[in-house]
Amino acid sequence: MTVRLSRAERREQTRQELVTAAEACFVTRGFHATSVDQVAERAGYTKGAVYSNFASKEDLFFAVYERRVEQTLTEVVPSLRQAGAEHAFDWLATGTIERRDRDDGWLAVFFEFWAHALRHPELRERFAAIHARFLEPLAEAVRALAEDRGLALPADVTAGQVVLAWNAMEVGLGLERLTQPQAMDGVMARRLGWLLLNAVLGAPEALAGSNGPPQDRGIR
Repeated sequence: MTVRLSRAERREQTRQELVTAAEACFVTRGFHATSVDQVAERAGYTKGAVYSNFASKEDLFFAVYERRVEQTLTEVVPSLRQAGAEHAFDWLATGTIERRDRDDGWLAVFFEFWAHALRHPELRERFAAIHARFLEPLAEAVRALAEDRGLALPADVTAGQVVLAWNAMEVGLGLERLTQPQAMDGVMARRLGWLLLNAVLGAPEALAGSNGPPQDRGIR
């Protein structure tokens, strides 16, 4: 039996199909090279249908980004919390590099849109808000890691600042890898990430030159 959708359900279905089409176009072509017409065609709708759901191409990209973050928060973060802070940082540091065939297109367009947002002040606040939602569980992990080790963050440093620095380094490594694929692997990304975390937390391992957590669990 065919299930009849309500008007609101049909509208939401159309919106999600447009977001899916937009993500595929952005990942394949890039943000600037993708047109609203191309998104509409891929989704099987008219250009008018796009603009009845999204104010602009930027608004469409934000919807893609928001959905990706929401999927990470609901599908990935719970299992990482259960596994523990050390595993979470291992997974995040190595994940993008080890899933390169699937994630390179997204990483490239993410950098492209980030640069675009910097040149358009009206986009920065929304971009920063979505980005902060993604980083908040990492700040929680920093606090948990310090507690597990019986350490405290320096008085003038917050968990949020540690995460910003850690993420900036990992994002930068990802950018370098896009242009030099052989220059960066998961082992190095993980090693550098732990050097930063250990140094900020004041762990003895940082002074001894350790490249991982006290009990090295390996790369998963």
